[in-house]
Amino acid sequence: MTYHVTAHSVAEARLVRDDGDRARFLAQLQAVAEALGWTCLAVCLLDTHYHLLVTISDTNLARGMQRLNGSYAQFFNLKYGRKGHLFGGRYYGGRVLTQGHLLLALRYIARNARDKGADPSLYPWSSYPGVIGTRACWPFIARKAILDLFGSSDLAVRLLRAFVEDGALPGGAGGDAGVRPP
Repeated sequence: MTYHVTAHSVAEARLVRDDGDRARFLAQLQAVAEALGWTCLAVCLLDTHYHLLVTISDTNLARGMQRLNGSYAQFFNLKYGRKGHLFGGRYYGGRVLTQGHLLLALRYIARNARDKGADPSLYPWSSYPGVIGTRACWPFIARKAILDLFGSSDLAVRLLRAFVEDGALPGGAGGDAGVRPP
C-alpha cells in the first residue's frame, strides 16, 4: 500500500531551523524506512511541514510515523531547549488508490518546493532533484521505481520533468486536483 503522508508543525512553528536540522530529519526518515521496510518514493521537507510518498508492506504506518515524528521532536526540543509538542496534530496519511493518483501525488510533492519560492528541480530538501539527476539521489529513495513509471531511463527523466515542471497530464489534463491533503 502506498500513502501520501504529511505532518505540520504546531501553530506554524518551524520544524527545521537550519541545514543540520534538515539533515537530521532525513537521517531519521531513512532509519525508520530501513527499520520498517518502507519504500520511499518522494520526500519534500519545508520549514513548517513535510510530505512523503511511501509504500509499506505491513500496517506499520502509525508505528513509523510515531517513531519519525517522536524522535525528531525529542531531538529538536533538546537542541533548542523547548518543551511541548512540535507537531500540530496527527499526521495525514492518505492511501494512494490508483496509478494516476500516485503520479499526481508524486508531482504535488515535487512542486511543494515552490512554497519556498524554489525551483523544484534544484530544491535541496526534496528527493525530486536526485531522481531527475540535478543533485545526488538520497540512498533511501526508490529512484528506479519512480523512473520506471515513465519508461526507459533516458526518456523517463525527460517525461518526469515535463510532467512535474510543465504540469500537463497526457491527453491535455493538468493541475493537481484531488491530490492536496486536508
